[in-house]
Amino acid sequence: MAIELPVAVVTIATAALALATRNSAFQPRSRPGALSGQWASGHTAQFDYETRYFQQKVDHFGFAEDATFKQRYLIADRYWNHNGGPILFYTGNEGDIIWFCNNTGFMWEVSKELEAMLVFAEHRYYGESMPFGEKSFSNLKHLNYFTSEQALADFAVLIRSLKQTIPGAQTSPVIAIGGSYGGMLAAWFRMKYPNIVVGALAASAPIWQFENLTPCGSFCTIVTNDFLKSGQGCAESIKNSWDAINNLSSTAEGLTFLSRTFHLCSPLQASDVGSFKSWLIDTWVNLAMVDYPYEANFLQPLPAWPIKVVCTFLKDPSLSAELLLQNIFQAVNVYYNYTGNAECLNISQTATSNLDDQGWYYQTCTEMVMPFCSDGVNDMFEPVPWDLQLFSDTCKKDWGLRPRPDWITTLYGGKNISSHSNIVFSNGGLDPWASGGVTNSVSDTLIAIVIPEGAHHLDLRSRNDKDPISVRKARALEVEYIKKWIEEAKNTSVSL
Repeated sequence: MAIELPVAVVTIATAALALATRNSAFQPRSRPGALSGQWASGHTAQFDYETRYFQQKVDHFGFAEDATFKQRYLIADRYWNHNGGPILFYTGNEGDIIWFCNNTGFMWEVSKELEAMLVFAEHRYYGESMPFGEKSFSNLKHLNYFTSEQALADFAVLIRSLKQTIPGAQTSPVIAIGGSYGGMLAAWFRMKYPNIVVGALAASAPIWQFENLTPCGSFCTIVTNDFLKSGQGCAESIKNSWDAINNLSSTAEGLTFLSRTFHLCSPLQASDVGSFKSWLIDTWVNLAMVDYPYEANFLQPLPAWPIKVVCTFLKDPSLSAELLLQNIFQAVNVYYNYTGNAECLNISQTATSNLDDQGWYYQTCTEMVMPFCSDGVNDMFEPVPWDLQLFSDTCKKDWGLRPRPDWITTLYGGKNISSHSNIVFSNGGLDPWASGGVTNSVSDTLIAIVIPEGAHHLDLRSRNDKDPISVRKARALEVEYIKKWIEEAKNTSVSL
């Protein structure tokens, strides 16, 4: 059973890609990226850290490749107890580590209370941590070392070095923390290296969004429910928009209408219609991910509860195609032009440039194979089945290789994780990635916390006066578990 945190009380029980236009399966360009701390003003807090580089092995699992590369990491020890104080270790995501560092306010806010050192480690093949420099993506030989296994080994080796070289850190217990893909890595890090990290906080970590562990349509259902709850007629308007687009885009006049209505930067061609619909899908998905209770500026500058604002334009699903799509534009414009500064809308851009589409696309074409589908009945999208063969063919065409859809479950155990311990899985009730998350506690040491009003790991964001009570209580509970792991580690401390 999960520890579910409703609005007024805490009930404690037992303690998403750029393939949509090329693939018949529903495949959102949104990935499980880290959406973390943001101050109430919407300005990212600037934190005091030191940038360092560690000479990391390119290949941890073979002996023929002896090359190394500089892995970037950030370190902050202002509040650290130099006599074995804990280390909070952020398992870097698919992007620039500075961006994640400046957007994970939870870690910074609890560092003083825990007297903890903070370390933010960059994931190989992202940011500045390129194993082969500018040639890292130039051929499959260089890309062969781009796996979650190698990334976790990087983290383990880095931590061992830090504990051996920083005076006072030898007995420091290490807690892994991450959100979304970073949360997946945090959980897997504890599973694979329990000798390195004593516990993990895995926020919005869809570790079960693989193979047949969860229904492929659950993701779309959660997105749809967010819109259903935010305004009458809203989800139905979006659902009806697909036929409206299909009908209008069948003529040159209709394409011109769509281009003008949506203020597109480039005129829409018949060959662009798939990309256009994919762009809209990404918009609705991203809004579900960042449906926060206050103004924020992460993927885009957005108002508080942005889906409710969007739904004010989508009250009448029975309108004609032209009028309906004019309203769809007004809704989309909330996401892309809340500041009013955008002169036109670019359908090739949906989120921040700090996330690396190329790197994540490669990962989805190798080991991060997450099935998505929609049926048009339980969701507001066009019916699109999951087609693994077509997905594989697309990856073969684009990268020259085929994915291994069952490797992640083989490597990390799928749902058979009961032998592990000391992991807190937090998920938001509004977050579509909760579809693949651990939302029920597996044991008294594998804890699920559900935050009903939470979007994509709201708990890792900085505190805000408008935070729901549920997320405040979730953070407090997470800190209690971290303290418990630290205390247990100190009582049974063994130096690396």
